[in-house]
Amino acid sequence: MEELIEKLDINQYLPAAVDWATNILLALLILVIGVWIAGRAYKAVAGIANKHEQLDDTLFKFFGSVARYTILAFVGIAVLNRFGVQTASIIALLGAAGLAVGLALQGTLSNLAAGVMLLIFRPYKVGDFIDAAGKFGKVTEIDMFTTILQTFDNQQIIIPNSQIWGEQIINHSHHAVRGVDMHFGIAYDENTDAARKVIDKVLSEHPHIKKDPAPFVEVETLNDSSVDFLVRPFCDGQHYFDILYSVPEQIKKALDEANIEIPFPHRKVIVVNENQ
Repeated sequence: MEELIEKLDINQYLPAAVDWATNILLALLILVIGVWIAGRAYKAVAGIANKHEQLDDTLFKFFGSVARYTILAFVGIAVLNRFGVQTASIIALLGAAGLAVGLALQGTLSNLAAGVMLLIFRPYKVGDFIDAAGKFGKVTEIDMFTTILQTFDNQQIIIPNSQIWGEQIINHSHHAVRGVDMHFGIAYDENTDAARKVIDKVLSEHPHIKKDPAPFVEVETLNDSSVDFLVRPFCDGQHYFDILYSVPEQIKKALDEANIEIPFPHRKVIVVNENQ
């Protein structure tokens, strides 16, 4: 037995075994520390949104995930280096793969970039009523790729963020107090002061119309067949649509009761008899 051990000469394998054991221990150490740092980086970045109410937590969770996986990628490369793996070719391969994926997902990446801008600048938030990408509705969700709207007829509209960012966005809920523009026409024979009193009375009796700022009621246009009033009462944002869809009928009934004519569009035709 002793002769067999002497023939194997264990001492010649001992340095290699020690190197492998050392590399394994160092790789495990790098992996544990790297995972811990990646987790701390995610929590630190994601926690920034909790310190500032105006910041969106969805965006910072995304940034936190980017930071975490970036650190883990470097940790993986460092671990492979401990075992003598040539990582230069791996990095080049990952870069080429990333470029190919980026080109294949141009539309998705544009939505992602637009989502980041929307979450940073926040032109609207969940619960706002907006006009965007030719659609109108209440914002129910904003994520990195899409904005989801709910319409008045209870439909769900999913809009890619790239169609919203860079185009006109109308946020109907941005200001607490809003003006509601409406137009009413009366016949030329009617008294404009009397019509204004009727409209003012309807507005003053409405429970959701504010006294300050006072409603704006003035003649705006002398139309072909009518004298047109611009009527702009002010209200809290949550009552906007209630006023928009209820006040016109109330004013119409009040003008009818006051015998003030609301004319139909008409044209005056003059017939010339050439024989005379």
